[in-house]
Amino acid sequence: MLIVFVGCAIFLYLVDQINAIIHMIEQIAVNAKINMMYIETILKVIGIAYIAEFASQITKDAGQGAIASKIELAGKILILAMAIPILTVMIETIIQMIPS
Repeated sequence: MLIVFVGCAIFLYLVDQINAIIHMIEQIAVNAKINMMYIETILKVIGIAYIAEFASQITKDAGQGAIASKIELAGKILILAMAIPILTVMIETIIQMIPS
């Protein structure tokens, strides 16, 4: 329980910095005229990666390596599912560049 408490306390301490980073990324995207859907998806993917890693490390610390592996797999699958719209746009763009 101490590990979970300390991890959550550190995360709560860093929330302001995380918010500043997200705001900065959004401003850069607006200035570059990038579709916000892509930025939101990328931020969600990063969030999933961090949460999955945090949960995996907690379960490893609790001696549950098998569960940690499953959490990592679930995180990777969620990331893949979130990235499908971006991958689709990339593939469509590449196909349009190919001369017919």
